[in-house]
Amino acid sequence: TLAATMKTAAVLATILGSAAAFAPAQQGQTSTALNAFESELGVQEPLGFYDPLGLLKNADQERFDRLRYVEVKHGRICQLAFLGQITTRNGIHLGGDIDFSGNSFDSFPN
Repeated sequence: TLAATMKTAAVLATILGSAAAFAPAQQGQTSTALNAFESELGVQEPLGFYDPLGLLKNADQERFDRLRYVEVKHGRICQLAFLGQITTRNGIHLGGDIDFSGNSFDSFPN
């Protein structure tokens, strides 16, 4: 009958559709305009060279090296600031004066 055929077709379509959900996806090779920096330290899958703001769109190796240097420098400053915050919150203060008026580091609360 027509109802049984439609029911069978619907079940078959459901089974095939759910099986396709678990099939491996096709992996296409992606290409970026920044292939010059794909071999640099820190480039890793799945993103490859990640430059979301496009700071290195038409950059040379010198600009890349400068931005990497600045990034490392800022990271180190942030680490020192974090360490200073933890040390101060722990109650450890530097001795001595913070200015020429005689205000000491200990005179300022957390």
